[in-house]
Amino acid sequence: MSDTRTAPEPGGERQARPVTAGGPALALHALRTYTLKMDTIPALIGPGRGPLAVVRFLGLVLLGAIIGAIAALFAVAFVTAVLELNELLLISPRSRMMFDHAGALMAITVAVPALGGLVVGLLHLAIPERRPHAPADVIAAVQTRRGRLPARAGGLSALSALISLGAGASVGQYGPLVHLGATLGSLGARLLRLGRSDDNIAIACGVAAAISTAFNAPLAGIVFAHEVVLRHYALRAFAPVAAAAIVGYVIATNVLERGALFHVADTAVPRPWEFAVFLVIGGLGALVAGAYMRAILGVTRLAGTLPLAPPLRPALAGALLGLTALWVPDILGMGQETLRFATIAGAFGSAELLLVLGLKIAATALCLGMGFSGGVFSPALVIGTLFGALCGSLVGQLSGAPQETFVFYAVCGMVAVTAPVIGAPLTTLLIVFELTGSYALTTAALASVILASPIAAQLFGRSLFDIQLETRGLDLSAGRGRAVLLSTPVAEHLTRDCVTLRPETAVAEAMTALGQARHGEAYLVDARGRYRGCVTLADLEAAREARDGPQTVGGVTAADRPLLRPDTSLWDAMARLQDVTGEALPVVDAAEDAFLGVVFEASIARAYLRHSDEMRREEHGTG
Repeated sequence: MSDTRTAPEPGGERQARPVTAGGPALALHALRTYTLKMDTIPALIGPGRGPLAVVRFLGLVLLGAIIGAIAALFAVAFVTAVLELNELLLISPRSRMMFDHAGALMAITVAVPALGGLVVGLLHLAIPERRPHAPADVIAAVQTRRGRLPARAGGLSALSALISLGAGASVGQYGPLVHLGATLGSLGARLLRLGRSDDNIAIACGVAAAISTAFNAPLAGIVFAHEVVLRHYALRAFAPVAAAAIVGYVIATNVLERGALFHVADTAVPRPWEFAVFLVIGGLGALVAGAYMRAILGVTRLAGTLPLAPPLRPALAGALLGLTALWVPDILGMGQETLRFATIAGAFGSAELLLVLGLKIAATALCLGMGFSGGVFSPALVIGTLFGALCGSLVGQLSGAPQETFVFYAVCGMVAVTAPVIGAPLTTLLIVFELTGSYALTTAALASVILASPIAAQLFGRSLFDIQLETRGLDLSAGRGRAVLLSTPVAEHLTRDCVTLRPETAVAEAMTALGQARHGEAYLVDARGRYRGCVTLADLEAAREARDGPQTVGGVTAADRPLLRPDTSLWDAMARLQDVTGEALPVVDAAEDAFLGVVFEASIARAYLRHSDEMRREEHGTG
């Protein structure tokens, strides 16, 4: 049921507006009411067609290419610096083998990660959140349509990750590269004063260039930016993101001369029954991915309870990592050499694979949970490859089959663990294809992803990034629309254009005030400015007609009206409107119950419609 009343809107304008039960019903009713009106507003139609629109689009593509070039050069410099530090600080297997002094090597193995952790911990004190920024922050900025990544925090986070990786922490390089590229894109958009939609596209360009440069995989960079960051596919965003990825790929292939992530020679075709095994590996890989994610989150919670200053936590983690690495040095650093060897049949025994697998999960959880800066992508690749190699070894031992398809098992394990962790099954498959050029290997990996991502999403969450954001109060499980409304406080729509009365005001006087203001309800505020309830014109009329009715509005039974706080989100306000019929909801200070104003029902409806329309135009490539 609904009726139409005349009520003032924020800013003083009065117009006919619908009053509904609120919540989803409010949104649907308001959508029908305002659709024709909104479609007539030129500002909401988008950039339109014509030469000017083409020029603007080409400019955005050029901006994507420029951001891609800058992000790629920074990625090259970052990766080069990490490799040089690994050689200098005796973290890489090659430098450790060439070092002749065993006693000094043992001391260095423990001291370097510990001192690196101390430097990282002190560096994080300069970041407002006292933690490094990561891909989860990029996703939050885009999905809430805030579109702003602070340059200073981004630079400090990149420096922190560089020190962490250089000192041998068991963390990844791809997460910091993604955040660095996104920060550069956001900075470029901010300097050019672009709008929210273009800002998000610029961020995606930086992300795509970083992935393309790091993996020499432009298709994977494009898909990762859409699959993980933007989470929609728009033609307007595709071209700039593709330009950034191509530029990153060209720079990577001509400047960054690195070996492949893993080497795959001509492989045999798997036997039909092995595809069933690949499916099983996918299901089990989802559990390994879940254990990996839960370990990181668990250590993070544990670190917060330790009676230890935050800067000392990564130092402690570094010391423990170094002590463990005295026996198993494979857990140091990103572990790319371990990954390469794990794809070779017979390079590790089953017991060795199981040991390194368990220790790598524990080491990465320890480093990230205790405060080192770095990503989860690289360790997930190593963990997944070790898991797949372990499965391949066991299958070979049980079946007695030849090991010419061993690499299939390693790669299937890699994608089965990595795809759920980063929430990007398509990206993971494209990385396999672009690195190997093998349809057979990609098809086998697809068999594992079929079960890995859905099972992990049901048991644990879409990705580790989404789980981290949920712990910070941003739930993306219901999509971008809810995230935007949850991040928008009602204070942005607060107004004092309402009738306020003292509790001692006479009923007749109150009715006159409401009639003159053309309002249907008033808010009771005492002499100290504290909120004391809401009365409607119908309540006052009933009190006046009653034989022994109250003489003042304070004695009138106040309407049951939910209270909002200034930081209450629009989403929560819509939920509270479901059982309310009235003009507005009062906003009260949380500490002193001071009346701050009201938020009109129509204001909430218009905000919902505006955000929905902006996202629709962005996702369909028209704005």
